Amino acid sequence: MVFEPHGYSVLVVSAAERFNDAMTRLLPEADCSPVCFAENVAAARRTLLERNFDFVLINTPLPDDFGTKLAIDLCKSRGTVALLLVRAELHEEQRAKVLEYGVFTLPKPTSPQILRQALQWMASARERLRVMERSAATVEEKMEEIRLVNRAKWLLIECLSMSEAEAHRYIEKQAMDRCVTRREIARGIIQTYA
Repeated sequence: MVFEPHGYSVLVVSAAERFNDAMTRLLPEADCSPVCFAENVAAARRTLLERNFDFVLINTPLPDDFGTKLAIDLCKSRGTVALLLVRAELHEEQRAKVLEYGVFTLPKPTSPQILRQALQWMASARERLRVMERSAATVEEKMEEIRLVNRAKWLLIECLSMSEAEAHRYIEKQAMDRCVTRREIARGIIQTYA
């Protein structure tokens, strides 16, 4: 089971020792590292405060909660992919509850082959989330640059009595002439006039 191009951090939330042992054998260290374990939702939430995980596998039910809310919370607020393992007779009901949040579900009992397949799907989903995270970071960087440039323009308007068009052209021309970004020019203007 080779996951490319990244290794994946995994949190297994399960009170069943047999399941934990099976996961230890199923998750190869070369692809899944670290693999951490929590025996209930409270312990999982404490662990999640300390670090983020790419995958969280939840073997339901857990001693202090079923585990559905944990899976939903993870998928709503983090770049984590969650898999909920649910007894076969409860699977459809639980799947319907978590479907809209992007939580993967499998009925129990299940085979190692199906679990491997689910892990491959989870890897695909995590890679898609990585691309979206990078895209969101790029958009945020561009927004920050726009804010800096606008602030610099207003300082030029106030301090040097330029029009907005003149201030914009000044920043653009300085960036081109000096072979630097508009962000760097804007920072210099802000340091000078603010």
